[in-house]
Amino acid sequence: MKKLIFSICSLCFLTLAQAQPPAGDANPGDQYGAAIAATYDPMNIDDVVAKLKTGSEYPSVKIKAKVVDVCPKKGCWLKLALADGSEATVKMKDYGFFLPLAIKGKTIILEGEVKMKTTSVAELKHYAEDAKKTKEEIDAITTPKKEVRILASGIAVAE
Repeated sequence: MKKLIFSICSLCFLTLAQAQPPAGDANPGDQYGAAIAATYDPMNIDDVVAKLKTGSEYPSVKIKAKVVDVCPKKGCWLKLALADGSEATVKMKDYGFFLPLAIKGKTIILEGEVKMKTTSVAELKHYAEDAKKTKEEIDAITTPKKEVRILASGIAVAE
């Protein structure tokens, strides 16, 4: 009986430990994922987006941008502010690293691949669920969305 109670308690504690949001302060200079190369200055994200709209692709680029949202569950995606009021979505390469919730509102420098992508309704709803949107907001998502998608190999907090 003692073993059963101990097992149940252990399972409960393990579950609670797994449910914690990503920890960390996201201080300037903190890096996540691959190291950011210092060989060239980062581009402004809006300049990259303007060139994307003309058909360019960026298989490897360094970008500076402000984080407006982060996945509250694992820190597995980010939303970056664009000048036109829209957002760019950032996912981590090979799901290899996660970011702390404290990164929201900070300016970052990231290295990765940038392209335009049409995001499916199912994926948009998944992001909305992760962001803890209401059922009404999730149900209102009915069409795919063409958006800027970034696959980050490394991220550094700039300010």
